[in-house]
Amino acid sequence: MRHRVVVTGLGVVSPIGNGAVTFREKLLAGVSGVGPITIFDPASLPTRIAAEVKWAGPILRDRKISFALEAARQAVETAGHPEGPGGLSLGIGLELFHLEDMFARSRPAALADRLTFLQTPSDLCVHLIANRFGLSEPPLTHLSACAAGTDAIGAAFRRVSTGRWRWALAGGTDSMINPLAVGGFCKIGATSRANHAPERASRPFDRERTGFVLGEGSGVLVLERLEDARARGARIHAEISGYGNSFDAHGISEPHPEGDGAFRAMAGALSEAGVAPADVDCINAHGTSTPKNDPVETLAIKRLLGARAREIPVCATKSMIGHLISAAGAVEAIAAILCMEAGWVHPTINLETPDPACDLDYVPNRARRYEQKVVLSNSFGFGGQNASILIRSMS
Repeated sequence: MRHRVVVTGLGVVSPIGNGAVTFREKLLAGVSGVGPITIFDPASLPTRIAAEVKWAGPILRDRKISFALEAARQAVETAGHPEGPGGLSLGIGLELFHLEDMFARSRPAALADRLTFLQTPSDLCVHLIANRFGLSEPPLTHLSACAAGTDAIGAAFRRVSTGRWRWALAGGTDSMINPLAVGGFCKIGATSRANHAPERASRPFDRERTGFVLGEGSGVLVLERLEDARARGARIHAEISGYGNSFDAHGISEPHPEGDGAFRAMAGALSEAGVAPADVDCINAHGTSTPKNDPVETLAIKRLLGARAREIPVCATKSMIGHLISAAGAVEAIAAILCMEAGWVHPTINLETPDPACDLDYVPNRARRYEQKVVLSNSFGFGGQNASILIRSMS
């Protein structure tokens, strides 16, 4: 038996605001969260800008852990705690805590230290969330880079839909705004160096784009069976009805030139949902603002939708929040759901001179009133890891 899977809780920590209400307001206003890096001194690096989360709370070993706990809290609080055993599916970046800190202490003194002494952020994050919210099912951790958040939602959707899980917390979290990560992305020429104008640096599909802007944050959704949500009177935000993923293994930091993996991920999501390309109303694009991704994603969308590709809006959340890496897909799925509920499509900001190779309707600079019933949300990651989910309106 297949169960319909719905979203009943949303939690988001982002560079433009925390909580679903604030996040949606800033999205529709076209606010940029990009500014000078303050978390560390970037003076020696070519890229000195990022989209940082304004965070006043405690940091538990790593910023991404704190973000995930807060997003999960929001998701469960807005959903009301679902009944029955639940699972956790989380996309998270791999990064060891500072080894010098570990070796500086001969032995952990307190219980908290004993729980975290030899754990990576992914281990610790999953442990803390599962413990805090009583999630008894074996958790899933996704390490598929920029596709991880979407893979996490897709995997949880399948477990709930097939009855293996009653409900789930699903999403992603990441924070790579540190010297090693920023320096590494600079080394491969992936990030924008528009340090003089941070708010205008992330410009997907624009001819003057020079690279992505690194961001940080977390997005977590509560997924549960439709019948359970209705039985307990939960507010239903949307339905997840399809998931597609692919692996084209073309290159570490560049997409397949014909968008083969991107196309197969989108087509897989439509196929599982039983939705025809003609029924897609909107696409939340991966839209990184890199010279290679944007025209390739455009090509894949045209292959999927044919002539109709030019008739539907394609928006890029990264134009405002930067690239949240393992959290990107989850936060962007939440953006898609919030805008669909409101009857709007958020803008792709900083789109001033369209690239001739990017010739779709990217909703430049201003939000648009637009009713939508079926939305694709895309995440195409490093190494050719691609994922898409299909989201339906419940109204």
